[in-house]
Amino acid sequence: MTSFAYLSDQRFMKLDAAPGRRFGLAGICWDGSVTNRPGARFGPRAIRQASAMLCDGTHPHFDTTPDGHLADLGDLALPNTSLDGMRAALAPLLPPLLARQHMVWLGGDHSITLPLLRAYTAHLGRPPAVIHFDAHCDTWQDHFGEPSGHGTWVYEAIEQGLALAQGFVQIGIRSAGVRAAREYVRDQGGLIFTARDLRGLESTAQLQPVLQAITARLQSLGNPPVYLSLDIDCLDPAFAPGTGTPEPGGLSTNQVLTLLEELAGLPFVGMDCVEVSPPYDHAELSSYAAAQLVWTYLCGQLARHPG
Repeated sequence: MTSFAYLSDQRFMKLDAAPGRRFGLAGICWDGSVTNRPGARFGPRAIRQASAMLCDGTHPHFDTTPDGHLADLGDLALPNTSLDGMRAALAPLLPPLLARQHMVWLGGDHSITLPLLRAYTAHLGRPPAVIHFDAHCDTWQDHFGEPSGHGTWVYEAIEQGLALAQGFVQIGIRSAGVRAAREYVRDQGGLIFTARDLRGLESTAQLQPVLQAITARLQSLGNPPVYLSLDIDCLDPAFAPGTGTPEPGGLSTNQVLTLLEELAGLPFVGMDCVEVSPPYDHAELSSYAAAQLVWTYLCGQLARHPG
């Protein structure tokens, strides 16, 4: 298995082998909570493979590179048959990683974000704000009778105090759902920008009202730490067909890149990129998009928060 972008000629790094590397990346190969098509457990491998295109590259907007700053720690060793078992095994692995490096997590389905937020809340001593790119609101109170899954994590995180409700921002939402689920984040005081709200808006100037609303909200909350959770199905299937629950009418890659570039100055503490399902991809479009979005996030952090 290749490592992410700049480590393709090296073995995966052990945590103590990369003391000077500010960023870490790890795969969480779990898709036991999907409600439609499985395959996201293979996402980390596919994103790494696609990221080979980024080798020795300097970001054209941020004019920087994660080369020398990023340690790929491989995939975490986890069971793949029980959600509770996976989360129990994941929990003790997270604190030493968060203590050492600014982490990026490659999923996996979206159920991995709940235990990640639990770890970040403990690490930070407070719940983070969350910027959530997705086609789905993920605010259902159960998964067709199952108490937890990839469509419940937002509801669980807010109810359990693992995310700052007024600092929760959803972008790209468009799937079918009852009003209580669709509007849950807004009802708790957060912000929602649906895919319909963003139609035709791609450039920085066009997206200024969205950008200003997000930054103003976070400023009003004292600029709390921010976690980024990016479900690849926020993109329209034309840009990312390789996902378990594709929803037409989504965002373009340009829109998401513009938002990531312009929001890079926020006090991010980590991100995940989830729901890439290679068995349903065409020409690796989804994996290439995911690699580019993760790379852009990393370069943005280096450019806006040097040192």
